[in-house]
Amino acid sequence: MSELNVAIIGGSGVYRQKFLENEQDLEVKTKYGTVAMKEGSYEGRRVFFMARHGGGHTVPPHKVNYRANIAALKKLEVDAVIATAAVGTLNTKMPPGSRVIIDQFIDFTRERPLTFYEGEEGLVVHTDFSDPYCFEVRKAVLKAGVDLGQNMIDGGCYLCAEGPRFESPAEIKMFKLWGADLVGMTNLPEVVLAREAGLCYATIALPTNYAAGISDEPLSYEEVIETMNNDKPKLDQLLAECVKEINSVHSCSCKDAGKHFPEE
Repeated sequence: MSELNVAIIGGSGVYRQKFLENEQDLEVKTKYGTVAMKEGSYEGRRVFFMARHGGGHTVPPHKVNYRANIAALKKLEVDAVIATAAVGTLNTKMPPGSRVIIDQFIDFTRERPLTFYEGEEGLVVHTDFSDPYCFEVRKAVLKAGVDLGQNMIDGGCYLCAEGPRFESPAEIKMFKLWGADLVGMTNLPEVVLAREAGLCYATIALPTNYAAGISDEPLSYEEVIETMNNDKPKLDQLLAECVKEINSVHSCSCKDAGKHFPEE
């Protein structure tokens, strides 16, 4: 099995990975801040695990230090990143309990630092996003899920709202007209920064409920966490299988997109 450094970014309800062997705490200093994560191994591969919201879900989505997180993974020479994201679904073909390996996004955030390229020293970079997510990592995740008999859906459009509040029914209606299938609060600017850093990145979107105006019940964070907790054993199994399934990340163009990434 080839040597690869794999990172998992856990979203809501995903705060550790029990399959990691020789697990230890790790802190990585970057120009954007210091990032705490876990380092371990699995099936002979080096694996890093990062809880996006902190170990006890103490960081709201609009306050996550996305630039520090991605810069830390770049510094660790990570080859492939698998992120999870709890989402509301707007699409009855992507019901709660499914796994959607998203392939497109719409950015509806407002106040987050969204790029590594702020024009310092005259460097202005416009990164291509025709294919926002690494096709090789997506393919590996889909195969891992199918092999496990899990309900995998190939492709979907994730709309990222600012949060931390849930969306209004009117917003959901508008998002659906725009072509969004799912709504969440964390995939942007994470996916953008990963591409700017030249990382091979894919997201497993995990529908936990129907969005406002579609659901018959009021939305609550507690419902999201309860659903994620119930699903956690199968999700852990999927993530472990994904680490095993990723064989190479060399035929995609993700690394080329990071050729201007500023060295620290």
